[in-house]
Amino acid sequence: MKGGRFISHLKRLRDVETPLANFFASGVLALGPKLGPVLWQLPETLAFDADVLDAFFTLLPRTTGEAARLAERHDDKVKPGRSLTTTESDVPLRYALEFRSTTFAVEEAYQLLRRHGVACVLADTAGRWPRVEEVTADFMYLRLHGDQELYASGYSDEALDVWAAKCRAWQGDGLDVFAYFDNDVKGHAPYDAMRLLARLSS
Repeated sequence: MKGGRFISHLKRLRDVETPLANFFASGVLALGPKLGPVLWQLPETLAFDADVLDAFFTLLPRTTGEAARLAERHDDKVKPGRSLTTTESDVPLRYALEFRSTTFAVEEAYQLLRRHGVACVLADTAGRWPRVEEVTADFMYLRLHGDQELYASGYSDEALDVWAAKCRAWQGDGLDVFAYFDNDVKGHAPYDAMRLLARLSS
């Protein structure tokens, strides 16, 4: 699940308590136990500001029960009959941050992520945006956008072997691993995902 662009790109993480309530009221909780980490992807023009990021992370609900209580405070942007503000079970929520400004690639940002238990996304973007491999939570989150051509190129066997080895190493360290292929312009994403899964299940 990706967090709403209204929060990340338009509000730029500021004054977002009601937008967060709207986001969690919009049906997110219907995923129940299938809800994985929520990804917050930031625009390249959003520079690192420790106070803004700390305040945003502090607002985030840490369980589905907390998310349901926050969702009850949604406004009329969530239409009547279209909201869900309850959850069948109270389970932890996890978050990942994908930044695109190089100003985030500093130890102060990594320490802030660790303090809040938010994963630093390892994004493979054909060199377009920062590629940071930092463990800041109890899981790793990969966004594989294409290593040769952004959103378009497929991954070679050799490249997938490298990613599979990294995934095994993280799992060996007790981390959960989530990988999302976004190289879908030419339809490579689902096939590359299956090829990586095959390597990890063998």
